[in-house]
Amino acid sequence: MRLWLIRHGETEANVAGLYSGHAPTPLTPKGLAQAQTLRELLHAVPFDYVLCSELERAQQTAACVLESRNLAIHTTSLLSEMFFGDWEMRHHRDLMLEDPESYAAWCSDWQNAIPTNGEGFQAFSARIEQVIALLAGIKQTQNNVLIASHQGVLSLLIARLLQMPATSLWHFRVDHGCWSAIDIHEDFATLRVLNSRAVWRPDET
Repeated sequence: MRLWLIRHGETEANVAGLYSGHAPTPLTPKGLAQAQTLRELLHAVPFDYVLCSELERAQQTAACVLESRNLAIHTTSLLSEMFFGDWEMRHHRDLMLEDPESYAAWCSDWQNAIPTNGEGFQAFSARIEQVIALLAGIKQTQNNVLIASHQGVLSLLIARLLQMPATSLWHFRVDHGCWSAIDIHEDFATLRVLNSRAVWRPDET
């Protein structure tokens, strides 16, 4: 099974430098263009299954990529970005003033400290393990699976599929407007492509 990973297009929160986990934030004109570019880059991929975050920005991106295809988009909260609680749609400069103790604790120990009323990294990591279990359940019946999600989710998913520690997610930045691919074998995974802006062609393996 091959996983095709795409991140949603650029959002207004991305441009403003805000923490945007579950809070709605629309795609910018550039973000919409990135989604359209992905449709062109991946137009020849014979997707047979689609998994997508429940968040609108990911669904909008997936719908654009799959335009004119008769494919159901299976949404799941497991693929939603980490929830930042009271920090949603706030800039780090605001948090240094409004919630200094909790924010300082999180900055110094992001693996264990939890955003105020939000989701901690341990819970987030456990959620991604559920995604991996879900993928194991469809591995024998699906060949090309599109996953539309978010940077944190995709970075952590790549690290864990490669059997690396969860903290290795920082090694895999996933950019807007690019596609990545991972081949899932019986006992291991192979990262084939990371952040490609090339058109995929059917003669490529």
